[in-house]
Amino acid sequence: MWGEEVPRVARYVMRKAAGWLLMIVVATNATYFLASWFLDPRSNFKELRPVRTEAQIDRALAPYNLDPTVPLAHRWWDWLTSVILRFDWGKSPTGVSVNGEVGYRALISAELVLVATVLSVVIGVALGVHTAARQYGWADRVSQAVSIVVFNVPTSVAALAVVFGAIWLNQHAGLHFLYVAGEDSPGVEGLLPTIGDRLLHLILPTLTLTLMGYVGYHLTQRSLLLDTLHADFVRTARATGLTRTQAIRRHALRAALIPTAASVAFSVPAVFTGAVITETIFGWNGMGRYFIQTIGKNDVHGVVATAAFAAALTAIGAILADIATVFLDPRVRVS
Repeated sequence: MWGEEVPRVARYVMRKAAGWLLMIVVATNATYFLASWFLDPRSNFKELRPVRTEAQIDRALAPYNLDPTVPLAHRWWDWLTSVILRFDWGKSPTGVSVNGEVGYRALISAELVLVATVLSVVIGVALGVHTAARQYGWADRVSQAVSIVVFNVPTSVAALAVVFGAIWLNQHAGLHFLYVAGEDSPGVEGLLPTIGDRLLHLILPTLTLTLMGYVGYHLTQRSLLLDTLHADFVRTARATGLTRTQAIRRHALRAALIPTAASVAFSVPAVFTGAVITETIFGWNGMGRYFIQTIGKNDVHGVVATAAFAAALTAIGAILADIATVFLDPRVRVS
């Protein structure tokens, strides 16, 4: 069965990838024109002293392909050929390489987002399955109450509560083992000390993202599994002699996981570029903060590169969601 299914899935993925690639190209080029129309890179120079003339500012922007006196179509073509031929996404109005910024910040966000996403999914799904199988028990009622309260707490408030709690623990423990700001400590050298320092800095922002992320998976998975438990195919499985636990594990859970798998696949792009509050409070220079900074600095090339990065992650998420659906739902077949 799987030997026949895998080649079909591979062909299906290739077709989907081609379609998404076309959409990314169109969306990225549209973003370039929109950013060029609405963002003004010259504003970065107007607060400098001594005051620069318009001609001086235009000459300063010219090496970065941001000179507003050059027709937009010409600037777009130079940018597009650089991306296609050299994968060079340009420079900021101050001459900083966009490639270097996106590469560095994507790695920073990946460290933070991937661990938090895995923990959120594992905790949320496990809790949802456990409570759905024991509906209206004390564990179900307590976990639902906690999740609803956490769900209604703003991210900024939750992050600050985690920070204050960490400061309190550091003070009472007499040790500075929970870091509330930054990605690393200055002066740390060596492979193992660097890894250990980075892990300590990851604790609090990861805890915050996990707390804010598990709630949705818990409540959604519980609701989905409760609906599936009463489906005809589960009752049929019970009629064949399976116990309730066996019917849940072999049939109900598999069907209930399909929407969750799709949700997880689509959530990663959003968290990569959307964890702005968490990154700001904990001083992590990831993609979320970079996106806000590029808009604030009128960085046309940075905005476009961030949009393309988010679009690529969305495409990957969509393809992964389709693959998960194919393998989890035996009724779905691709050709």
